[in-house]
Amino acid sequence: MRFLHTADWHIGKKLHGYDLLTEQRDAYRQIKAIALAEQVDAVVIAGDLYDRALPGEDAVAALDQMLVDLNRQEHLPILAISGNHDSAVRLGYGREWFASTHFYLKTTVAEGLHPVTVGDTQFFLLPYFEPFAVRQLFDDPEIRTVTQAMQRLVGEMKANFDPAKKHVLVAHFFAAGSQHSDSETLVQVGGLNAVPTDLLRDFDYVALGHLHRKEALQSEPTMKYSGSPLKFSTSEAADTKGVWVVDTATTPVTVTFKPLQPLHDLVVLRDSFDHLMDTQRDYPVTKADFVAIELTDTTPISNVMQRLKTRFPRIIELTRVNQLQVTPKELTPQETQRDPLTLMDDFFTQVTQHDLTVQQQAWAKETLRDAEKGDA
Repeated sequence: MRFLHTADWHIGKKLHGYDLLTEQRDAYRQIKAIALAEQVDAVVIAGDLYDRALPGEDAVAALDQMLVDLNRQEHLPILAISGNHDSAVRLGYGREWFASTHFYLKTTVAEGLHPVTVGDTQFFLLPYFEPFAVRQLFDDPEIRTVTQAMQRLVGEMKANFDPAKKHVLVAHFFAAGSQHSDSETLVQVGGLNAVPTDLLRDFDYVALGHLHRKEALQSEPTMKYSGSPLKFSTSEAADTKGVWVVDTATTPVTVTFKPLQPLHDLVVLRDSFDHLMDTQRDYPVTKADFVAIELTDTTPISNVMQRLKTRFPRIIELTRVNQLQVTPKELTPQETQRDPLTLMDDFFTQVTQHDLTVQQQAWAKETLRDAEKGDA
């Protein structure tokens, strides 16, 4: 069979205060178009359908519309699990009758032990979990680490393998050897320590969610993160987002990456303030794109964010790449007796490596006069 592997939709997520529902709906339309063009037999969503456990009403309506369209309108089976951002209880409400339309949604560890069979493939849908859930499931106090938990879970799954079929694990965790990006939860990378990939080699394919880059696990040809459909942080600005199309008819399975085109891109611009404000200079962005700016200037710039937004309205970050590391010098008793304007001028030059401008000197003199009048 052929299926599409996606994950980490994070419906309802905001990017530095900007709502992403428009971009997320566009990404869904592309995912659906790929699924139809590739004539897949099913769609796998490996966790984090929502961005938070209590999603807003708009997010709930958007995800519901996507799933209904994919499953009931296009008649595509969906195999999905809850991720660490989802509330397993809330997301799993109604899953018993969802299965009647071949929407298989698993939110408990126990459900992951028994496969869902579609075509020639058994899918083991293992939602995000923490070791204590496996310890309780098997009533085994010796299960204390993620490795111990996965050893027990995989053993139970293998006992249910049909040797005449292919076997796919759908899971949401951090696999050993993976690399994360800034937009992912960093408390033990989603609550779990790394799962050893050696434990997963008996599966023909492992469809992973949680890490937002498809390159996160490059050493394993049949274990893949799909990555998120959108760029959720500046550390992902250079990434190409997309989905995997997996064909189980071959041994090993055939895995093909299908890119998605961002409706509004996330771009990092590194340049001086004067260059960025020069309308004669072209940058690879539109006014609707999200922009992170890395300023190369070392001098103070008044109202810098407001002025940059006149050209790049959707700035999400502003940083300086040439921050000066200054160690204030010790002043001698004689130096401390100098007039305040001279002291300020020396301090400014030391910190910024630039002299005060004529206008700045005038402001300083006026401020000092006002302060002296107040003391009088």
